[in-house]
This record gives sequence, C-alpha cells and structure tokens, in this order.
Amino acid sequence: MPNTQPQTAPQTTRPQTAGREMIEGQPVLLVIDIQGGEGAQVDSEETSIPLMEGYDERLASAPDLITKARQCSVPIIFFQEAHRHNLIDFGRELDGVEGVHLLEDDPGTAVDPALGMRDDDYFIRKRRYSCFFGTELEILLKGLKADTLILIGGHTDVCVHYTFVDAHQHDYFCRVVEDCVAGSSLDAHDGALRAMEYLQTGARRTTAEIMAGFEDFASSKE
Repeated sequence: MPNTQPQTAPQTTRPQTAGREMIEGQPVLLVIDIQGGEGAQVDSEETSIPLMEGYDERLASAPDLITKARQCSVPIIFFQEAHRHNLIDFGRELDGVEGVHLLEDDPGTAVDPALGMRDDDYFIRKRRYSCFFGTELEILLKGLKADTLILIGGHTDVCVHYTFVDAHQHDYFCRVVEDCVAGSSLDAHDGALRAMEYLQTGARRTTAEIMAGFEDFASSKE
C-alpha cells in the first residue's frame, strides 16, 4: 500500500552570520536630505511633503553627530535632493502623495546651515530618493574604502530606507541612527526602521551609541 504518512521536510543546517561589530572597518557618515526649512511647515496645510509630528526635533542631534565624526576623522557625505524648475527630473515622484518640492535654488532646498557643512566637505546633489541612484556615491565610497555606512536624515521611510537597501545590496554594513531620522508619518517611520533591522540585525542604533563608536574608531587608529 502507498505510504500515507505525512512527509517530514529534511533538516538543514542554516549557516549563521558571525556577530557583527557596530562599526566594521572604515565608517562613513551619510547625512541625507537635512535641508533648510524642510521641517518648518509641519503644521502648514501647504506642505508639499508629509512630515511626521516632531520632524525637526528628531533631527536635533545631527549637528552633534557631525561634529563628533569630524573629531574622530570619520568621513562625512552630505546629500541634497534638488529638482529642476521645469520638473523634468521628477519622474514618477509626483504620482503619489508628494507634491512639487525641493526645487533648485529655493530657500528650503539648501542644506540646513545648522549642520555646519564646509566648502571642502563631500557633497552630492541627487534627483531621486536613493543616494546611490544616478550619483557618484559608489565611486566616492570606494575611494574612502568604506565598510560601514551610518545613516541620518530624512525621510526614514523614503530616502533613508531606499539608500539603506541599496547599500545593503552593495554589501556595506549599514547602521541607521534611529533617534536622528524622521519620516513622513510615525507609522511609516516605525515600519521603515523595522524593515532596515530585518535586513541587518543590529542596524538600529542611537546617537549615543554611534558617538561612542566613533570614539572607539578614533582610538583604534592611534
């Protein structure tokens, strides 16, 4: 008679990734789309991009992180999303919730001066969400011999998340500073943080942890 017993799937041994350090090798801090005035209209009905409550407050530690990175000789790359006034480079961005935003030379498009970006800092202007898409980022990261990318800025659920995913697929170690990113809504922000943690266990870190990690990195170079 045919065997009618339920079949048990064969047992397989799943290889486990060795525990990772918070900062593996050479770190680089990515400052993503923290732009002047972007969060100033949270309560305005005219806001063209949805912003979660407390958007600006969630990015308040960015200047301190940047200062600590400088002190510890951690390279910093600043990003600015900017679009041409004829809208030709928006693509499908305007098919969703977002309206026209961050046009070149508009006051709110400038990198937030509170960040203290210098003339000789690494700066990349981008047209799309991911910092990798259509930019020189990969070339720059190779030149910097980057291993671990540390992400701050906005939106958690859009530019930060998409950059994290692309970095993950380029085999970088990725860390997102969960108390120095802000999203389009609280739900979207929280969901994006969970999605990033899903890709790399230990990806979610705090400002205090990253600052301590920068100090440890600097000490290791002495």
